[in-house]
Amino acid sequence: MKPYLQLFDFSKKINYRTEILAGLTVAMTMIPESLSFAILAGFPPLTGLYAAFIMGLVTAILGGRPGLVSGGAGATVIVLIALMKTQGIEYVFAAVALAGVIQILVGLFRLGKFVRLVPQPVMFGFVNGLAVIIFMSQLQQFKTLVNGTEVWLSGTPLYIMLGLVLLTVAIVIVLPKITKAVPASLVAIIAVFIIVLGFGIHTKLVKDIASVAGGFPPFHIPNVPLNLEMLKIIFPYSLIMAGVGLTEGLLTLNLVDEITASKGDRNRESMAQGVANILNGFFTGMGGCPMIAQTLVNLSAGARARLSGIIAALTILLIILIGAPVIDRVPMAALVGVMMMVAIGTFEWMSFKVINKMPKQDIVIGILVALITIWLHNLALAVLVGVIISALVFSWESSKRIRANQYIDETGTKHYELFGPLFFGSVANFNALFDIANDPQNITIDFKHSRVFDMSGIDALNKLTEKYHDAEKKLQLRHLSDDCKRLLKNADKIIQVNIVEDPTYRVATER
Repeated sequence: MKPYLQLFDFSKKINYRTEILAGLTVAMTMIPESLSFAILAGFPPLTGLYAAFIMGLVTAILGGRPGLVSGGAGATVIVLIALMKTQGIEYVFAAVALAGVIQILVGLFRLGKFVRLVPQPVMFGFVNGLAVIIFMSQLQQFKTLVNGTEVWLSGTPLYIMLGLVLLTVAIVIVLPKITKAVPASLVAIIAVFIIVLGFGIHTKLVKDIASVAGGFPPFHIPNVPLNLEMLKIIFPYSLIMAGVGLTEGLLTLNLVDEITASKGDRNRESMAQGVANILNGFFTGMGGCPMIAQTLVNLSAGARARLSGIIAALTILLIILIGAPVIDRVPMAALVGVMMMVAIGTFEWMSFKVINKMPKQDIVIGILVALITIWLHNLALAVLVGVIISALVFSWESSKRIRANQYIDETGTKHYELFGPLFFGSVANFNALFDIANDPQNITIDFKHSRVFDMSGIDALNKLTEKYHDAEKKLQLRHLSDDCKRLLKNADKIIQVNIVEDPTYRVATER
């Protein structure tokens, strides 16, 4: 029987100490982020922590990628801000549950494979833009409220914050060179916590964002009218949230695949996200998706199994129930330092090394995706724009590849040996290859090294055959697939059939 929980797969060696310590570190970094996103969106603070617990636990157990960490992510929360302002929190819970249903359907219909269409330049732009967002979001902690207005820290509070952040960064950098027995991030958080508590240093703490105390997530059916009007309101938000969550999640899964040199299950991850978001909708969580920053914290701590994600989720629940007095006193400077190091580690520095070897269009696409990610904080839109531009560039380049070798044999027949794809982008170049007026009486077009991809190509062939027919010249087409033969109007008259050599492939039709 296939082991669905790597935690209980005894054929694989698991370092339980590493997994537990990594889970504790992830929980420490996830709490302030989930609280911040919830407050930013105008949600009750605990909805962020409930989302972190539910998303983390469900996806750690059911997800398609050990080591991947999910929680109350800002990418999905940002989508719901407008709905919160116009309709209130109950509609948000309903939208989160519906988004979960959509994600399950994506997994059931095995649509997760389409993430393979994301080119490498788009991945570079996505990751680099996300790294900048993670780093810049930490600067928010260098602000404070004065008379209801946010202002930058100055004087002694600023120096204390900077000193503690630099101390955290130093521990994260230096400790792995001494020992890797414990995660450097967790040691840094504990060390700064002890220093601040022991010396009575006044600095920004977790409780200054919001209290993390509460009870077990309560079961709650969203208080919304069950009618078509309600669905019309929430469906656009649910669809976008599901898309954003899956985009960020599956791209993060790809990133983890590369780091761990292993393979995750995209469709299983999509369904796990869906189940987790449905539970969020009915247990007062704000929903979420895989979190790249926390995932990288988890991996850098040495975690490779599901246990770390389970430990992180259960730790968050224990903190909500009984550990709030301790966590409330954790200095934000320690968490800021850890997240800044995560941002630096996330950035694809190698993209600078290969930039002079990349095609100009790939450089432009990567930069554009990064800028959209940074400017709009909309990861799904950034990736979509990158994929569309990459597809258009590919189509343009492919359209220039169609060419033909021309010769006249001893019988006086002119042969066109085609090379390259025939599709909507290359039709104009394809038509320009033929000299209908000056061609001899007999013409053969050989598609052995070419392929017809779509209805535009079929239409171009039909028009070409009609032009040769009007010129009273005999045309033969060789090496076409059964699909092409069936779609051509004059197939019986002009196609020379070769059972051995004719290819088999399907043309993309409008049907």
